[in-house]
Amino acid sequence: MAHMIWKGAISFGLVHVPVQLYPATQSEKVGFNLLDRRTIDPIGYKQINKRTGKDVTRENIVRGFEYEKGRYVVLSDDEIRAANPESTQTVDILAFVDAPDISFLYLDTPYFLTPDRKGEKVYALLREAMKAAGKIGVASVVLHNKQHLAALIPLGPVLALNTLRWADEVRGLDEFKVPPEGMKAAGVSARELDMAKKLIDDMSDAWDPAQYHDTFRDDIMALVERKVRAGKTEEVTDVEAPHESRKSADILDLSDLLRRSLGRGKDKQSATGRKRAAGEDDEQADNDADADEEAAAPARKKARAASAPRSRGGSGRTAAKTVSKTASTARKRRAAA
Repeated sequence: MAHMIWKGAISFGLVHVPVQLYPATQSEKVGFNLLDRRTIDPIGYKQINKRTGKDVTRENIVRGFEYEKGRYVVLSDDEIRAANPESTQTVDILAFVDAPDISFLYLDTPYFLTPDRKGEKVYALLREAMKAAGKIGVASVVLHNKQHLAALIPLGPVLALNTLRWADEVRGLDEFKVPPEGMKAAGVSARELDMAKKLIDDMSDAWDPAQYHDTFRDDIMALVERKVRAGKTEEVTDVEAPHESRKSADILDLSDLLRRSLGRGKDKQSATGRKRAAGEDDEQADNDADADEEAAAPARKKARAASAPRSRGGSGRTAAKTVSKTASTARKRRAAA
């Protein structure tokens, strides 16, 4: 069950919506503890004075802002909270904008907001009004003693709050060297564009997050399970060097690479059909072989009888020809039918 991390209100105009804030995500990443290899005891961390090297107790640790190199202004938690007490209590909506106007580059951490203290009706009113208008809210909120810009988003029955990066936290494109926009300026031909679009169409699918997995985590958990079953929980084992990752080939002919990529897609689509056809062909071949065997059986008996007295004589060769001719005739009759 998610734990509430903040309580306050959404504020727009003179309207206040009492809400509770919950994390919208949970970490499923692989975590490791540092251990003493000799005893498998956990390794701890100490908070020390970097100048003296001595331990510092929690009550002697304060927050400081470095205004010059090595010089600090010390601020208490109460002073930080008092700097803007109203903003620590509210999700203050500054404006409503169209959702596509906010680039995904600005999205940071998602949360869920739920109604609090009998605020269900006004919560629902705000949610439905935003849906009808097709807008999301740009808001200011303080979380963990830090002010955030945030997007308030109606998401089905819930209002989501996604913290945003500030403008100066997103790098400008002028820092990077990229091809110019436009086909002609980038040297892209119409034929290459058509093939690339076709490849995109072939690879297009509905978004289903459940079909994607953290394969690294899956492999680690499988390894842990194997070690537990084998009783090797405290054993460090040697492993083979990982295979060298596939290197990207130099792009010599973009059109050829696109053509080959399209071919791979078609091959995958037709693989099932080919397997099914191959299975049917194998079954037909087996049936044909059985029919040939039945047709040739009488002649084969005559051949064995004729060749019994002298195994290398002409009668044996004649009988063998008779067997072959009989089988061939049977196949031709089936083909004509």
